[in-house]
Amino acid sequence: MAIIKPFRAMRFSLSKAGRIETLTCPPYDIISDSEREEYLRTNPCNIIRLELPKGENPYKTAGDTLKEWLSNGILREDHLPGLYLYEEEFEIAGERKSFRGVICRVKLSPFSEGIVLPHENTLSKAKEDRFALMQATGCNFSCVYSLYLDEQHTTEEKLSRLCADSPNIEMNDGEVTHRLWIVNDPIVIDSICSDFASRQLFIADGHHRYETALRYRDWCRENGLALDDSCDSVMMMLVDMQSSGLVVFPTHRLLHDLENFSASEVLEKCSEYFDIDPALALGEAEKTLDEYYRREIPAFALYCGGETCALLSLRDRSAMDLFPEDAPCIRSLDVSVLHRLILERILGIDRENMANGVNLSYTRSKDEAIAAVRSGEIQAAFLLNPTKIREIRDVAAAGEKMPQKSTYFYPKLITGLVMNRMNVKLPEE
Repeated sequence: MAIIKPFRAMRFSLSKAGRIETLTCPPYDIISDSEREEYLRTNPCNIIRLELPKGENPYKTAGDTLKEWLSNGILREDHLPGLYLYEEEFEIAGERKSFRGVICRVKLSPFSEGIVLPHENTLSKAKEDRFALMQATGCNFSCVYSLYLDEQHTTEEKLSRLCADSPNIEMNDGEVTHRLWIVNDPIVIDSICSDFASRQLFIADGHHRYETALRYRDWCRENGLALDDSCDSVMMMLVDMQSSGLVVFPTHRLLHDLENFSASEVLEKCSEYFDIDPALALGEAEKTLDEYYRREIPAFALYCGGETCALLSLRDRSAMDLFPEDAPCIRSLDVSVLHRLILERILGIDRENMANGVNLSYTRSKDEAIAAVRSGEIQAAFLLNPTKIREIRDVAAAGEKMPQKSTYFYPKLITGLVMNRMNVKLPEE
């Protein structure tokens, strides 16, 4: 099913650009303006100048910067096509974890073909931004992050052997150690690529980028800009879905600007569907939620200030039968229970409201959510359990989509180690 190919990656020339630690950054959409400025103070050649351009005409600026860096050798394309094996090692809750995968080009196909499958809805604003950047640069500066199912772990065993040697690049960003191996042997490349001939790919992170790549491919074709078939693919990182190093964090929901919001009234209405502990010690919330997580009972905590929160656990899963239009794999999700029964049915926050951020925003950090409530910045926070990997697989395989911000894979893939430059006509060429 999935067609993967080697490519000549565009990478920084460290002799001209500086240390790799100063050239990379996290995904653009989690970087604040102050963090962006700090990256550029450390090294003006940081990839953030291309991935998150600023200014009166940011996309043209990115295109001009790319041309300049290619002409003066700050960026260069590898001489030989290759696959790029990437590993992240990190610590979480006192435990060392790691996962690895292969960065390659993946042939684009519409979701309807069932080869590459999404699991989350997307917002149009982010896609417009990424499309404008691709129009100006003809590049993927960061990877779509996808998972594959391999019960025998055939590919992982191959990658493990290849990664036994010293990496071509190793760096630490303060939280995560990143390692990169470059594979140019055609026989090894063919062996890895052939593994994916019968596999589906499940997007973990990067839905916006994948949908944008499809649109960009069509735009290049329609306007005669493609000089070869390179725009028919997108740069992707492929990881074994059963890797023990995969970590998914929850994304907590923040309520704001709701008229006449009353926590007591909300809890009273929730009692129709949920068992409620109205005064759980805040310090016990995470442990208690984890107990429900292991028992596979949908549960979340509502925090409105002080030192306690309300714990809500779904009394009967049949309550979700109120929404027969949702597939069973969607109705079983914690995040769907919250959205359908509370946010939509009780609070009246419909999907358009959510998409536009009128009364709902998000954070991965429990501490940030609590601080925002205490400061009065938001009215209340729902603290959630994470979505399970198998739930992501089941939703994607069924052709369904979770609500936006249902998953947060940790750690994020770093931007700037490997980039994909397509052979297309750019503006003013």
